[in-house]
Amino acid sequence: MNQRKEIKKKWLVYAVGGLLLIGFGLSLFGQSVILKYEQARFIVWFGAGTLSLILINAGISVFGQAVVFKVKLDDYQDKTKTI
Repeated sequence: MNQRKEIKKKWLVYAVGGLLLIGFGLSLFGQSVILKYEQARFIVWFGAGTLSLILINAGISVFGQAVVFKVKLDDYQDKTKTI
């Protein structure tokens, strides 16, 4: 029972963290597009765009790990039902 709670806690933290990273990365991406449109200096919009892509990809990776924990949680629940 304790292991199930740990997996569920990890799943929740990773899922929420991944969604927050993806959302923040997309927001920063939009801001970098605005900066480019307003003809800001290259380094400013390029840096913001690069950071946004890093955050989006990190968010996808973290959310993917949450999916792994969810599969483990479902598998753990299936095993306890058969016992």
